[in-house]
Amino acid sequence: MATKAIESVIAPPTPFYVGDGFRVHHFIPGHPFPTMQRTDPFIMLDYNALQHLEPSETPRGVGAHPHKGFETVTIAYKGSVAHQDSHGGGGVINEGDVQWMTAGSGLLHKEFHEKEFSRQGGDFQMVQLWVNLPAEDKKTQPKYQAIKAAQMGQHTLDNNAGTVEVIAGNYNGTQGPAETFTPVHLYNARLNAGGSAAFSFPKHYTTALLVLEGNIKVNSGQSIPKSHFVMMNDAGDDFQIEASDEALVLVLSGEPINEPIAAHGPFVMNTRDELIQAFEDFNLGKFGYLE
Repeated sequence: MATKAIESVIAPPTPFYVGDGFRVHHFIPGHPFPTMQRTDPFIMLDYNALQHLEPSETPRGVGAHPHKGFETVTIAYKGSVAHQDSHGGGGVINEGDVQWMTAGSGLLHKEFHEKEFSRQGGDFQMVQLWVNLPAEDKKTQPKYQAIKAAQMGQHTLDNNAGTVEVIAGNYNGTQGPAETFTPVHLYNARLNAGGSAAFSFPKHYTTALLVLEGNIKVNSGQSIPKSHFVMMNDAGDDFQIEASDEALVLVLSGEPINEPIAAHGPFVMNTRDELIQAFEDFNLGKFGYLE
């Protein structure tokens, strides 16, 4: 097996607000991979880095908006978010939970800071990842997976190195709870200072890292600081990360779908005609209704 090396390291872009509640660094798509093809099947990644929110009687967030043709994955590291969609999905994700929503044929969705969390204020830290769907699954019925922290696969690393929490896919025999349409591995590597974890993915998989806390080294070489994104090269299979201090790293790897991508705003289809149809369906109310 050959070593998988770093292709690029991306510093956190200037943050901006999504709605009035989510202050995010937008990594995908963005320089140096401005199209979604390079990061396929991962077509968007926003990171709300750790921030302290002041108390508010009015929850902040994003009102009703459409999605079609892909899945949204929201990972809560700090704070709480309440969400609802037009197909009956919804609930609250708290620290350690994951919301895996399949937009499929189309729905409306809204998400706000959970009411009691908003009243009290506190630390907030989240990731939202969009995972593309193959053409044959873009018309699938919307569905929702509410994944609690206690349901995650937990793989204890040797030598008191830490743990790998498995959200989706498999890590050394530990299976994650999320159901996916194409092969996707999504982990939280929680490493103690000096701890290391080894990973192996097929070389054609799109593989990347997001350092949420601490500082790490990849393959005993380049140091990667907090809030930086790492795109791994397609060549090679195996790599290792080592924590210089206590660290938390989101590891994502997935098999590219290798289909045309036609994207505009909240719709990700295969052709321009399909995009036009998505807008028409939305305007005709076919995604349902949500106040």
